Amino acid sequence: MTLARSPAALSTIGKDSVFYTSMAAAMAVTVFVGFAPTFFLKLFTASPPLSPLLHVHGAAFAAWYALFFTQTRLIATDRPDLHRRLGLAGFGLAIAMVFLGVAAAVMAIRNNHTPPGLDPRSFLVLPFFGITVFAVLTAAGFVMRKRRETHKRLMLLASIAMLDAAIARIPGVFTVGGPLASFGLQDLFVIACIAYDFSTRRRVHPAYLFGGLFILAMQPLRIIVSQQPWWLAFGDWLKG
Repeated sequence: MTLARSPAALSTIGKDSVFYTSMAAAMAVTVFVGFAPTFFLKLFTASPPLSPLLHVHGAAFAAWYALFFTQTRLIATDRPDLHRRLGLAGFGLAIAMVFLGVAAAVMAIRNNHTPPGLDPRSFLVLPFFGITVFAVLTAAGFVMRKRRETHKRLMLLASIAMLDAAIARIPGVFTVGGPLASFGLQDLFVIACIAYDFSTRRRVHPAYLFGGLFILAMQPLRIIVSQQPWWLAFGDWLKG
């Protein structure tokens, strides 16, 4: 027997649909803007050619955000059956993204492909830690997939965790403010999640608290680790 939902519960569900769809759209736009010159609109720019690895990496990255937007719409239109089936494909895509991300980061350090003035070994910490946060949150979201309220928040946070790469490529962000600027803009997405929960429920879900703190804590940690001798030695080892 299906229990009838109260008007307040239906109102919250409707607001959630709008919020998660809006967040998915905002992330997709951020990714497009950040990677437009070097990937999406590459035919119209003078950016250097991409290796096959970076083409596949970029396609997988873009596919994740397209899939996340699709998943939010499927829930909003009451298609949880298709949402679950696509979710399995999404988990496979996430695994591929982790390996592709690591491979792309290694290739970047070997080719000294980093922003001007930055040691490639230090810069390596940004993609490595970003991939780690994404992997942890995605894995947690998959494990908690039967707990809807926790699952959807973890998957949203996992998607936010990978945004720093796109944000850093938005003209002027990284060149003017460095990693702190890209982290700050990324944090706005986390703050939006927490603010929405509090405004609609008068409390913040633990997934946002612990997952959000995980994202935030890993940001300064990257900067600290990037200057450590053992990390620089690890970078030298990867360069070969």
